[in-house]
Amino acid sequence: MKPMSDELFEELRASVREGGAILRGEHQPERTFTFAPLDVRRIRQNLGLSQRQFSALLGISVNTLQNWEQGRRQPRGAAQILLRIAEQSPQAVLNAARSMTSGTK
Repeated sequence: MKPMSDELFEELRASVREGGAILRGEHQPERTFTFAPLDVRRIRQNLGLSQRQFSALLGISVNTLQNWEQGRRQPRGAAQILLRIAEQSPQAVLNAARSMTSGTK
């Protein structure tokens, strides 16, 4: 393995120090990312599913889905990603769900 150059090492060290300062609140990040909240009810309705069907598809409780739809909580992690996919390509989600229930790929 080729050793890291001094210049690259110093750049990495500076980046780690800057990250630490941001985490400690000493500096503001140069850029931030925000995501528009999901309209979970609209996504579910576009799929033509009831709350019970949609919660089963996602593997969550109906109560969790209702909390999302009413804005009391926001989906996170894998659920958020799956919902974004369902929003952008509802047929892909329905096809995947059908293939899981029918045992085909």
